[in-house]
Amino acid sequence: NRTYRSYLPAGVRTYSCVHCRAHLADHQHLISKSFQGSQGRAYLFESVVNVGCGPAEERVLLTGLHAVADIYCVNCKTTLGWKYEHAFEMTQKYKEGKYIIELAHMLKENYWD
Repeated sequence: NRTYRSYLPAGVRTYSCVHCRAHLADHQHLISKSFQGSQGRAYLFESVVNVGCGPAEERVLLTGLHAVADIYCVNCKTTLGWKYEHAFEMTQKYKEGKYIIELAHMLKENYWD
């Protein structure tokens, strides 16, 4: 059962897994830098690559009750953050289908000036 790693286009500013350097997200898909994870600051992304998703469960987060699923790097299996599956409050609906990756698990690569 092979895991295929996706590579983002050369020359784009990317976020990679700090543990194995697999690409995780393109800077253009970053929505917000003002999120908190369990280990400090976290970023909200529109889409990610090389990420697997666990089962969804209901959790009370800082912004209320959400159904979230842990996400992990498909290459090294490190848990990176979570995916918002469902938001129970109308003001939080914009997060549905989006991804949180904690800064502790990401590094920036390519052309960050």
